[in-house]
Amino acid sequence: MTGPRTERGRLLLVLALAAAVTAFSATVPLLRGFFDLRVYYGTVHTWVHHGGLIYDWSLALCALALFEPLRDTTFSFGQVNVVLLALVLTDARLLSSGRGRWAGAGIGLAAAIKLTPALFIGLLLLAGRRRAAAQATAVAAAVTALAALVDPAASRFYWTRALWDTSRVGRLDYVSNQSLQGVLARLGETGRPLWALAVLGTLCVWAWRGRRAALAGDWTAAFALTGAAACLVSPITWVHHLVWLLPSFAVLLRAGHRRLAGALYAVLCTSVVWLWFDDASGLDGFLGSNLYTWITLGLLLGLPIGQPRAALPLPLALPLARSASAIAAAPSPASPAPTAVPDQSSSSGAPDVAAATGAAEAAGRGLGRSPSSEPTGST
Repeated sequence: MTGPRTERGRLLLVLALAAAVTAFSATVPLLRGFFDLRVYYGTVHTWVHHGGLIYDWSLALCALALFEPLRDTTFSFGQVNVVLLALVLTDARLLSSGRGRWAGAGIGLAAAIKLTPALFIGLLLLAGRRRAAAQATAVAAAVTALAALVDPAASRFYWTRALWDTSRVGRLDYVSNQSLQGVLARLGETGRPLWALAVLGTLCVWAWRGRRAALAGDWTAAFALTGAAACLVSPITWVHHLVWLLPSFAVLLRAGHRRLAGALYAVLCTSVVWLWFDDASGLDGFLGSNLYTWITLGLLLGLPIGQPRAALPLPLALPLARSASAIAAAPSPASPAPTAVPDQSSSSGAPDVAAATGAAEAAGRGLGRSPSSEPTGST
């Protein structure tokens, strides 16, 4: 097929294409209303008239980059835990915004990739969200079946042998294992009965508190409690798995516990548990080498639930409420100015963790560790 041969014909073709593209652009795609430009305007307006801090979001991303589980999972190992967290929190967003009929797919996909998110299906059942639970189960089963079709031998090996052999991924007493099983292993207790009892008690607390939060419509707290419980009951929870604690900090900030949230977050940035890398004996070893586990347990037991949904632009942001509200009030000639918090009435902003973590540009290592000395990279 050849184009027009004359100069006039080529000019007419260009004009026709330009008109078609203009018509398409004006009618079919979603019009953004100069969204970013109005955000920039709102930022400067807030800075000039309301004392807002322009660099709150830069600062927030730096804070995320300091978080040891995040920098470990994303930068040191190249793990997918942040992606799984984003999938799960997408469902939290749907549930809290009244679009629960679409919820479940994210949880199901995450559970098919790693087993830890499967506990969120239990949360859906506790809350009476049978449709969402069924959808999550169906997606998880479908993806698992697809994997079995692609490589039957690998799937058979995983479900019949690898899944039940925790020693294949590292020692249970290794200091990076911040689960209840890890605590018991460092005490020299490797028997199953005591661990099973601890897991049962933890699940009972989670079921009670998680159901209360979900029935109160506080899905942010419900998902935060589930993430903490999953870290505790898993046989092995490496430090880089503790990204599931991020929603808990959103809940603490939302409830006004800024100092507590800041203190706990700071501890989780220090890599302090690695001080007991060689020797976790004694009282100091018991307390220090398991410090992340104690924080996780404390969040499960004491996280505020049923709080008003006064959203934050980022779960781990600095005090942004004043700045965000001022940005929201910024005038616009065409339409209301965008706020930093979408869907203010229905969500606490927890799903924005994924957006923040994806933009964090920093890497760290823990107290002289080298990748070659860490036996958890494949988990």
